[in-house]
Amino acid sequence: IDDDTDTFGVDFVKINDKRLAKHYGIKNFPALTYFREKEPIIYEGDLMDEESVLDFLTSLEAMDLPDRIEEVNAKILQKIVEDTDYVAVLFYKPSCKKCIKALQELENIDDEADQLGIGFVKISDEALADEYNLGDLPKLVYYRHQIPIIYESELTREEDVLEWLVQNKSTGDEEDVIEDVTAKTLETLIGSIDNLVVLFYDNDDEDSMQVLGELEKIDDDCDKHGIQFVKIDDSVAAKSFGIDDVPAIVYFENQIPNVYDGDIENEDEILEWLVDQLEKDEIEDVTDEMLDRLIKEGKTLAVLFYDNNDRKSQRVLKELENIDDECDALGVVFVKIDNTEEAKEYGIEKIPALMYFEKGIPMLYEGNLEEEEKVLKWLQHQESSDQIEDVTDEMLDMIISKMPHVAVLFYDKDQKKSQKVLAELENIDDECDQNDIAFVKIDNDAEAKEYGIESLPTLLFFEKRIPFVYEGDLLKEDELLSWLIHQKRHSEIADVTDEIVDKLIDTVPYLAVLFYDKDDKQDIRILNELENIDDDLDKEGIVIVRLDNDAEAKEYGIDHLPTLVYFEDKIPAIYEGDLLNEEEVLAWLIEQKRTATIEEVTDEILKNLIEEHEYVVVYFSGRCEDGQACDDILEELENIDDELDDSGIIFVTTEDTALAKKYNIKSFPILVFFRNKEPLIYKGDLEDEDEVLSWLTDDDTLEIPGKIEEVNTRMLDKILSENDNVVVFFYSEGDKKSHKIISELENIDDECEEKDIDFVKTSDEGIDKEYDLPSLPALAFYKNKFRKFYTGDLMQEEAILEWVLELHSSTPDVIESVDRKTLQTLINDVEHLAVFFYDDKCESCEEILEELETIDDDTDKHGIQFVKSKDSKLASAIGIFSFPALVYYETGVPIMYDGDLKKEEKVLDWLIEQKSDGCFFIGLGGKNAIPKPSYEPFKCCPTQVTKGTKVAKATPTTANKKEAEKPKKSSKGGAKNPTPPPSSKNKEQPKGKDKSSAKEKQLVTASEKPQKGKKGFFGNGKYIWWW
Repeated sequence: IDDDTDTFGVDFVKINDKRLAKHYGIKNFPALTYFREKEPIIYEGDLMDEESVLDFLTSLEAMDLPDRIEEVNAKILQKIVEDTDYVAVLFYKPSCKKCIKALQELENIDDEADQLGIGFVKISDEALADEYNLGDLPKLVYYRHQIPIIYESELTREEDVLEWLVQNKSTGDEEDVIEDVTAKTLETLIGSIDNLVVLFYDNDDEDSMQVLGELEKIDDDCDKHGIQFVKIDDSVAAKSFGIDDVPAIVYFENQIPNVYDGDIENEDEILEWLVDQLEKDEIEDVTDEMLDRLIKEGKTLAVLFYDNNDRKSQRVLKELENIDDECDALGVVFVKIDNTEEAKEYGIEKIPALMYFEKGIPMLYEGNLEEEEKVLKWLQHQESSDQIEDVTDEMLDMIISKMPHVAVLFYDKDQKKSQKVLAELENIDDECDQNDIAFVKIDNDAEAKEYGIESLPTLLFFEKRIPFVYEGDLLKEDELLSWLIHQKRHSEIADVTDEIVDKLIDTVPYLAVLFYDKDDKQDIRILNELENIDDDLDKEGIVIVRLDNDAEAKEYGIDHLPTLVYFEDKIPAIYEGDLLNEEEVLAWLIEQKRTATIEEVTDEILKNLIEEHEYVVVYFSGRCEDGQACDDILEELENIDDELDDSGIIFVTTEDTALAKKYNIKSFPILVFFRNKEPLIYKGDLEDEDEVLSWLTDDDTLEIPGKIEEVNTRMLDKILSENDNVVVFFYSEGDKKSHKIISELENIDDECEEKDIDFVKTSDEGIDKEYDLPSLPALAFYKNKFRKFYTGDLMQEEAILEWVLELHSSTPDVIESVDRKTLQTLINDVEHLAVFFYDDKCESCEEILEELETIDDDTDKHGIQFVKSKDSKLASAIGIFSFPALVYYETGVPIMYDGDLKKEEKVLDWLIEQKSDGCFFIGLGGKNAIPKPSYEPFKCCPTQVTKGTKVAKATPTTANKKEAEKPKKSSKGGAKNPTPPPSSKNKEQPKGKDKSSAKEKQLVTASEKPQKGKKGFFGNGKYIWWW
């Protein structure tokens, strides 16, 4: 085949040099290696089959090089066009500057085209170009099944080229299929195609494949409307867009996503919705992940935070829809999001609220949102103004947490020097934007002091939340700009203040701090070595900083420098190895992060831990060498570190003995449990770690006589899940009044204990939000996980005791109200649960609740717990958007009552029926849909399994006539040489598909997996309709 390879422009040589072969990874001989642009490709096939070898040497796959368009000659081009369904060919001249520029741009989409099944090659054969009458070069010719068309637009706009290639992939002759893409290709398509529909699916999921079959029917129709349709089977990519359940459809218009929430199996409805998106002008709804992506990409955004169930939100939305076009003209993308948690992340407590983002920096609109003209003027001003944005401390924290590079000027707006500096720095704001550095300013002395800033103005540069202080002259803006760009491009360990270290310990989960002396040559040498592992630590999510402060080091018991301390969730551990061996340091830090280890601490660190944390276990080992009994015991105790961590108990070890002696501890090793600073010595066998764990987590061990135990959230969750009667005092650590209340409450702790009532207190940060508290301080009594708040005077302990004992002995005759956390626990733990969802705006809810109270005792008798909840977020998650509503949960699975809630006897009968009958019917359709013939009700009943199994089983049973008969809706209705390209683009009309008959769907059988619910459900007793 030597002559043939010559014909194809491939030089063929042989060599007998084993040393050179070894250099290319060749160990077995003979071996054939094909060099493309100096890159070797080893042939894996049969060398005796010369035809296969020739095919390999002349195939497009063999020529493929990442991010490069392959060069071919006329002979190879002919073969590629014959062998490849879709191939784009760039005809160019090497000496032509315009050609080279086009080539550079098109190489950016080579990989994406390849992912879409489109080959991409280039050829510099002017004779062939003349033969095809291509005219001036460069020219792009696209062969589809050997049929060529010419691209007539600008070749330097590579995204437009990719969109054109995708749009023209179908010739109308072949069966139409929705293209499968990768995550990388999807990103490119979103950025380059104006109207794109994406089906997120799972190739192994029946629902997904069924939906895909339906959607193939509207692919041609989408093409006619200029909408491109692709699909992706990638759960990670789906989650990055906030898609938790597949199949799901997202429509992107000019990169802005809009999630389809209708019937995903109704292709006609989907097509109608897509066409509506093209024609209608409305503000797109996005998920929190989508919003984060848009902000991260630096889009200029207007974001309406709203509540879909709130009337004012609906009025505001209606007004703001009127200025959506004007925002488009300004280049401002307008989106909306119904997510109160996301709003709180931006410091928004009251919705609706409008926030403007430019280069990731947020600005809150303070005016009336129902006056859309004023809103538009404000947005126009924000878009046109060229100033460094002023932010609040909450916004600053959010920007630092969400953006990788942020420059912050701490200043005083009434100070002349600050005003002068600000005037200079406004000159480099645009340059910072161009280098993807967000630039903001803040006038807040308290926030400045948190970062150890004593004098203003001062500039900090944050790289991935780590601050760097600018030491230069702020009036020399060019030098500052150079420094900012240098900091962004070059990674180094940040030099920080002690205040910054304290802030990082509070906010960064994995932190390494090098305490050093910058005037010591050995310390600088160690610092230089550790700079080599900075990038590796960054990949592991470990932040490393340095601090030159002797006094701060001494606070951690560090008496010699340099010393490395690792903090995980605020708990420190000291590195005892060689700091000059950076690989060893890296391995130790990674081990600390990845594995559960008992941290070694100094006496000073231990003092702080005991002072700041409720439960601390200390293994005082004394002087301990490897291989000694004390070391073996420590190794065994490592096995229970995870369990203690789950219970909110900190476990550390120390060889220091000074603090131990203060507690009159003289013999080692010994285990001491500090409960709210009170020590308790373990008297059992230290070598039996299970016995140690049992003792540490025993209620008798955890309790301190005469004192209310301080617990963290983990321990509180454990106590509430394991104990029937618990009194909890929620308070803020710095509140003096709360401490006075605690003194009073401790007078009744023993009385509560006598009645087997646990009494604890907690002041963890964010506890009010975590437990949905009305305010702090608050006192709550939990009985079987149900809670009631005390509304009287918290200083009157006798009245509180009377209230607690009364609740303890009483049997509730009302439906208990539960918070979100408790409700989630009940759904997970209680087998039979009825939940009445309501809200304060509902006029009929109170009357209905009074009726339902009359059947509460009856549901108890039948083993059904009945509770009520105002949690609209949890309700909306299962498809409830209007109140009141009743939902029955059986082993966590919800079924909604569709009858009259005022008729409590019927409600009771329905609940009993749900519980007593192990069988239920499943059907598919919309909220008020009538079952299709192919979706006849299917009865699921428990099956007796002869042996243990992890696979759910169901016995298919024919429904009786009365149950199964429902109204049914009728169904709806080549040449050897490449063909020379024409002088203008062929316009071909794709053929439509016959939709007269729908595919017959198969019923679920016992061996098949059941159909999944989509966005919610609708039940009418026995039947559950999912959509």
